Amino acid sequence: MKTSSSNHILCLSLLALACLSGAARAEGDASRGEKKFMDCASCHSLEAGKNGVGPSLAGILGRKAGDNPDFRFSPALKRSGIVWSARTLDSYITDPQKAIPANRMPYAGMPNAAERADLMAYLHKFLK
Repeated sequence: MKTSSSNHILCLSLLALACLSGAARAEGDASRGEKKFMDCASCHSLEAGKNGVGPSLAGILGRKAGDNPDFRFSPALKRSGIVWSARTLDSYITDPQKAIPANRMPYAGMPNAAERADLMAYLHKFLK
């Protein structure tokens, strides 16, 4: 399968940023979010410097998309100009291909806002 860790990182990054927003934290359930993260963990790590199929999500908030020298990102992600925030992560996780067309992450997205809020609540513990 044609995948890129950068696409997976973007997905998780969007979720993490949504967690940092007050609304996502207020509405999300971290224990449910931990279960949702299991899907992400097959490609992404929350540990700094530990890349997998997807890049590590450590330090993602406030970082420009594709700006991790230790990971090979898709050209679409690098050109996106996105800086990861709660809003951009939420948008990306909702529908990665709509958020950044031609990115390589083979993730269909998480259209359910409550599930994204849960995931962000879990990620908030690690990405702040």
